[in-house]
Amino acid sequence: MTTANLIEIFCILDEFCKFFAPELKKHTIQVPGKRHRNRPSRMSDSEIMTILILFHTHRFRDLKSFYLGYVCQHMRKDFPNPVSYNRFVERQAQVGLHLLLFLQTCALGKCTGISIIDSTPLVSCHIKREKQHKTMKGWAAKGKCTMGWFYGFKLHLVINDKGEIIQWQLTPGNVDDREPLKNRAFTERLFGKLFADRGYISQDLFEMLFVDDIHLVTKLKRNMKNSLMNLYDKILLRKRSVIETVNDELKNICQIEHTRHRSVDNFATNLFAGLIAYNLLPKKPSMNIEIIDKSKLIA
Repeated sequence: MTTANLIEIFCILDEFCKFFAPELKKHTIQVPGKRHRNRPSRMSDSEIMTILILFHTHRFRDLKSFYLGYVCQHMRKDFPNPVSYNRFVERQAQVGLHLLLFLQTCALGKCTGISIIDSTPLVSCHIKREKQHKTMKGWAAKGKCTMGWFYGFKLHLVINDKGEIIQWQLTPGNVDDREPLKNRAFTERLFGKLFADRGYISQDLFEMLFVDDIHLVTKLKRNMKNSLMNLYDKILLRKRSVIETVNDELKNICQIEHTRHRSVDNFATNLFAGLIAYNLLPKKPSMNIEIIDKSKLIA
């Protein structure tokens, strides 16, 4: 990420915080008898958010090495008043709500009429240690995906043909892939074609989405009767695998999945920052539907 992009991201986050902080203070319930810190921190909320998003655009495996070894050593001009790492982790938990609302209001892409949905597991620990795992106890669950059994969460993603995330939902690992589509709040951003794999096949779900102007397109199972499909839809269905590339970039470039979390709050903050960082990437996997000449396709 260049200095110009860094400054641009910081300015966007700073403007968001200037609007959001007063609104949050209005709706915060003050606990009687509890002392609240009123002294401003050395690092602002927008600086903390910028560093968290910046971490997901670099190839560092852990936040501590990135903050102490890179930000504090090589980015003193950009962040002149760094705090200790322990204080930074405390501030990280405090800006989690800021990141979530920024993601939902400013960072998500727009539906173009061609969307792809899929789910990917976020492993909290090795499946053999699920009984001893305590950090995500009560939140994570044992589930099964194409790679086998896992213990953790499922991240349900919907992307457009440009590779931008337009909707997402986090559920325990044992939730069915089709469950989020039954929620109107999840599908309110969607319209047009929605391409999915065979795990989303459901006649009731198809009819429910069709009423809301969403056409669910999936491949057929071997024991199902064949039905006519537009050739253009068949070609787009072959390009559905682009979402697997998006999942790979989220996990291996943006680092949204690792088993070193020590609290649910930090896990959520890491996920929000990773999703924002991905949507801010200049290049994303796309379907390249412009290369398809519709005039040569016979319906």
